[in-house]
Amino acid sequence: MIRLIKSTFIHEQETKEALAEFILNESILSMGEQCRKFEIAFAAKQQTKHAVYVGNGSVANLLLIQSMMNTGYLSPGDRVGFSALTWPTNVMPLIQLGLVPVAIDCEIETLNISPRKLEEKIGTLRALFLTNVLGFCDEIEQIKDMCTKNEVIFLEDNCESLGSQINGKLLGNFGLASTFSFFVGHHMSTIEGGMVCTSDDHLHEYLVMGRAHGWDRNLAPSTQATLRGDAGITEFYAKYTFYDLASNFRPTEINGFIGNTQIAYWDHIVGKRAENFAAFEAAIRLNDDFYQYELKHMDVISNFSMPVICKTPELAEKYRTRFSDANVEIRPVIAGNMTKQPFYKKYVQDESTQPNSDLIHANGFYFGNNPELTDFEVVTLCELLKK
Repeated sequence: MIRLIKSTFIHEQETKEALAEFILNESILSMGEQCRKFEIAFAAKQQTKHAVYVGNGSVANLLLIQSMMNTGYLSPGDRVGFSALTWPTNVMPLIQLGLVPVAIDCEIETLNISPRKLEEKIGTLRALFLTNVLGFCDEIEQIKDMCTKNEVIFLEDNCESLGSQINGKLLGNFGLASTFSFFVGHHMSTIEGGMVCTSDDHLHEYLVMGRAHGWDRNLAPSTQATLRGDAGITEFYAKYTFYDLASNFRPTEINGFIGNTQIAYWDHIVGKRAENFAAFEAAIRLNDDFYQYELKHMDVISNFSMPVICKTPELAEKYRTRFSDANVEIRPVIAGNMTKQPFYKKYVQDESTQPNSDLIHANGFYFGNNPELTDFEVVTLCELLKK
């Protein structure tokens, strides 16, 4: 079977052996030196100033939105645009924290929000939480300019697009902050894990506090001194004083150690995924049963799965059956139109429509794209894409 996920890590056996030795010789496995080392390495590779490591990609989203509110960048009742075609825990923090989610449909040619789609809603928004869907982006530079012009805070969920680039710039570096996932099925695995990246010093301090109870233990000494002085906190109480709303989203040293082994393979992971994608897209272009992607504006397309959007439901059933019969694991494209999900209907009164997201959900599927696909498997998948 060609599975969506072939292994827990790249170079799995070697990584497991190194991990076993690390665990046997390490005395403390709660968040510490390995996690901080991974944050520094990831920030450098992502070309951003700060990276805050957390337990998974979903809480990275929740921590980011909570921290945006703790800083005062967002307030209860603010309207926040989000990609209708996305994952539920991109939207759930908006609902949980008293913001007003505003669904924005995607373009079929990019699977992403476009400037045209954003123009319809931007006048009502305080922020935009954009999902860079499956390694793709639309005209994200123009989207950033539109947000700046309209004083809309721009945030990116980059959990599906590590390593993708446009005009030499990595996705995840266009907004005030971005989130990443290191779930086992994503680009780079720490089994579970996530990251929030930003170059905003003020937001970074609140992310660090928000990750661990709202205390100041992981902040710079100068920042600690200011907080303690303003609140009149003595040294005796300092470690048990909590400055803002928070939770416990900390990862472990086990996750951090794995991250430090896997980040060495970043270029290989991204390169192989991009190479595979090019082969799959070329096969799709030869078949007019499928919608075609328009991604020539992108330099690098790195995705963890390959989406296929058929022109009719009947064709979708035909190709889903073909892939399943060939023992290829497939699944829906992300989670479809979020406004159709039960949780969204329960908590949000939303009469808007997202026809493209609906079409992608009804007529689409995806199969795995990972750096461990063999040449034979890539050829097999391309053959299955033929008319």
